[in-house]
Amino acid sequence: MNDMTLAITKFTDLANPTRFLALAAKVIPWMAAITLVQFAVGLYLSFTTEGDYQQGMTVRIMYVHVPAAWLAMMCYSVMALSAIGTLVWRHPLADVSHKAAAPLGAVFTLIALVTGSLWGKPMWGTWWVWDARLTSVFVLFLMYLGLIALNRAMDDPSRAARLSAVLILVGFVNIPIIKFSVDWWNTLHQPASVIRMDGPTIDPEFLWPLLVMAFAFTFLFFTLHMMAMRNEIWRRRVSSQRRMAARMAGRGE
Repeated sequence: MNDMTLAITKFTDLANPTRFLALAAKVIPWMAAITLVQFAVGLYLSFTTEGDYQQGMTVRIMYVHVPAAWLAMMCYSVMALSAIGTLVWRHPLADVSHKAAAPLGAVFTLIALVTGSLWGKPMWGTWWVWDARLTSVFVLFLMYLGLIALNRAMDDPSRAARLSAVLILVGFVNIPIIKFSVDWWNTLHQPASVIRMDGPTIDPEFLWPLLVMAFAFTFLFFTLHMMAMRNEIWRRRVSSQRRMAARMAGRGE
């Protein structure tokens, strides 16, 4: 019970933007350093592995494509949790979190789409097919763009946060569709080969570089996410100070 109370207290403490900024100042340099080390190791392993007997050297696209695709879905999941924080707990930083995550999710999704096309051309003989997996990921990309546009179009941050949170939760239905589309429908895209109930089916020679790159991409996301949240808090403080200065100037007239 004491541990639960302590966890809730820590969570509540982070609702204070000043305390979050202090935490970010300490954590970001360490996370950035860990990210760089993981990318160095992951890229070294990726370029020193042998080519696949069927796919040749094009298999190395996997080390970017698969982590980017995972992060595209994970980022939206983070946004969904933040949306719940906005609507249910009214956490002051929840809307900051999902607003900061949307551009990052769009970038990871775009990387997944582009690298998937580059990988698909030599394997499938075409850059693009409108199968379930590719189409649902493209829909995810459009959802990210729509949320970014919504946040920038509305002047009232609180209203934009609530509307965005509702849309995020409604759109979350697309995440399980992306995940299980290769199992539910007949598609060109290969089924899951890493996260499986019966264990990975991918050869360890390719699995280890892939896992290292996945961790590197994950740390990259959380590092950039925390930096983006910090920038959003600063932006809101500057905007608030400008509005206050404008009101004071108006009263002085």
